[in-house]
Amino acid sequence: MPFRRPAIGSVTLAIVTSAFLLLTTNAAFWRKGMAYFAGHETQLVALGFAIFLLSVAILTAISVKYLIKPAFILLVLISAVASYFTDTFGITIDRDMIRNAVVTTSNEARQLLTPDLALHLLLFGLIPSAAIGFVRVVHRPFGQKFWRNCAVIMPSLIAVVAILAWNYATFSSTFRERGDLMASLNPAAPIVGAVKYAGSLIEERDVVVQPYGVDARQGGRFAASRPALTVIVVGETARAQNYSLNGYARETNPAMKAQEALNFRQVSSCGTATAVSLPCMFSGYRRTDYSNAKGLSRENLLDVLTHAGLRVDWFDNNTGSKGVADRVAHEALQARPDPVNCREGDCWDQVVVERLKSYLSSAPVGNAVVVLHLEGSHGPAYYQRIPPAFARFQPACATAQFGDCSQAEIVAAYDNTILYTDHILSEIVDLLKAKGPALSTAMVYMSDHGESLGENGLYLHAAPYFIAPDTQTHVPFLAWLSDGYLKANDLDSACLRGEADRPLSHDNLFHTVLGMTDVKTAAYDAELDAFQACRHDPGAVAAAPAGEVRS
Repeated sequence: MPFRRPAIGSVTLAIVTSAFLLLTTNAAFWRKGMAYFAGHETQLVALGFAIFLLSVAILTAISVKYLIKPAFILLVLISAVASYFTDTFGITIDRDMIRNAVVTTSNEARQLLTPDLALHLLLFGLIPSAAIGFVRVVHRPFGQKFWRNCAVIMPSLIAVVAILAWNYATFSSTFRERGDLMASLNPAAPIVGAVKYAGSLIEERDVVVQPYGVDARQGGRFAASRPALTVIVVGETARAQNYSLNGYARETNPAMKAQEALNFRQVSSCGTATAVSLPCMFSGYRRTDYSNAKGLSRENLLDVLTHAGLRVDWFDNNTGSKGVADRVAHEALQARPDPVNCREGDCWDQVVVERLKSYLSSAPVGNAVVVLHLEGSHGPAYYQRIPPAFARFQPACATAQFGDCSQAEIVAAYDNTILYTDHILSEIVDLLKAKGPALSTAMVYMSDHGESLGENGLYLHAAPYFIAPDTQTHVPFLAWLSDGYLKANDLDSACLRGEADRPLSHDNLFHTVLGMTDVKTAAYDAELDAFQACRHDPGAVAAAPAGEVRS
């Protein structure tokens, strides 16, 4: 007797698939729902049933022959992948997370490929997909199918409307105040995020970069006999809460404490992911005005410095400048051969120090700016960011599979990366000190965003800004200025130390660097210069010429 595959009706398959997706790939949604509807579980059940009916209606609408299997399998696979990351790390998959995924390097992606991920995909993605592919879907003749589908879709939609209307006030306020609830719903959230990302690509496709700060010129603070070198260090995933300079219990900043670095404790980031924060902090836009399209369509800080005649170089030990350094000299250090500090295309941040050494050995005459982009504390493989000698805090997590580690071990591994970055920054300062007789030197360090380390079940970063915890947006900002640099800038170091608790943000980087480098331009806003209040002559930096408007 010939074997016959089990048969299932298209509507039945839509119902089964909807139930499977809602019940097995939405643990984060149900966990948040239980918290937000505590004491009102009936409303949560009603909301879940409404989502189920809406899913049934949508899947029934696309349950046509030749489309049903690939469409349903795609939805299952999307949900399986998304649910692993939402359940394991507590992240939200929105447009910016999709953007991050697209620009992720192969090295970063490889660190996320763990046995836990493979098992999750097998159980919730591959096996269900194989089942969908294996069964024989029964389709009625077109006319019958159309009316049968309508008989499912229309009542389902009416029921959804009725359920939402039944307690509209509660549901609407929850959706408004707890936006992360629906943002964790699979596969809806990643699909909406992908659509929004595609829309942003269309919007950005024909962007033409507009000139900015073309009036920039150098002032006369730095004598030709002793030009200025300003080093901007962009950190990765460093959060201010784990800085001993900010009161953290572990001594994570001994080197920069010994260097007597300026430390600004209350600094917020523009975004919660590199793809957002990095271009934003160099853009000259305030966070509230910034968008990726705006950042792409106008020149940035590095262009303004170039217009003023400064030499600008970008040395990168990360995933690139995200367009910031497109029009200046830039170098990917991970592509350089360095058997001591690099393994399989992944390098410790010592490569940045070595590149700065070689730069300083042949630095040109004239004022210059160097940007160093660190790998810093990028997770989840924190243990790979440091040489073994810096694994000081133990026991520390030595895997990217967080399920195998306690939260304390994850925090210890992260703290080791902060300790290593502290060492790197101190080495940079030592290099600048050594150039003291020939150059006026300064270094500013600011991280792109912070990191969650298990607080409230959340790990890593890239949470939507409106729900992001402080651990992802509160970032360190350190500075070191040589005596010659301070004097040329007419800055009072005691005053700067007194500004330690002044609220600052990525908004300030653009204007602070222009002030430090004595670049005069209408693009400069003294109110956003973090150092301006500590100049003996606050009017020393030129304001915008009369009649010009700053943007």
